[in-house]
Amino acid sequence: MCPYGKKLYIVDAAILPEAIVKTAQAKELLARGEANTIYEAVSKVSLSRSAFYKYREGIFSFHNASKEQIITISMLLEHKAGVLSKLLNTIANAQGNVLTINQNIPLQGVANVSISIDIGEMHMHIDEMIETVAEITGVKKVDLVGQT
Repeated sequence: MCPYGKKLYIVDAAILPEAIVKTAQAKELLARGEANTIYEAVSKVSLSRSAFYKYREGIFSFHNASKEQIITISMLLEHKAGVLSKLLNTIANAQGNVLTINQNIPLQGVANVSISIDIGEMHMHIDEMIETVAEITGVKKVDLVGQT
């Protein structure tokens, strides 16, 4: 079981039902821009829209799953020079790619910060990175709030 509640498998497409394989093909057409709408994509692969909607959240290509993983972490940081810089360096050293940073104005000496990170190339497990971030002087709290 994954640490975040989903159980995932790598399965040979040859053993999957045709509707699931065609759903993956339709999603790839949409991602590559070879189809502009879901209707166009499902028509090209001879799949019903209802089957597409049924399976679309449960099937994705292995290549995309391994390359595009995004997490969002929420933190409470002390309002001291260098804390955010140390945090960003920690993420960069783990090969995480920062996509967005949202920092609120500090109140009572602390600021709420949320960061979205592409972890597809990261050489550290998410839990290990969160523990490393939590150990930075000035980081008061770290929570994983989202993962795709």
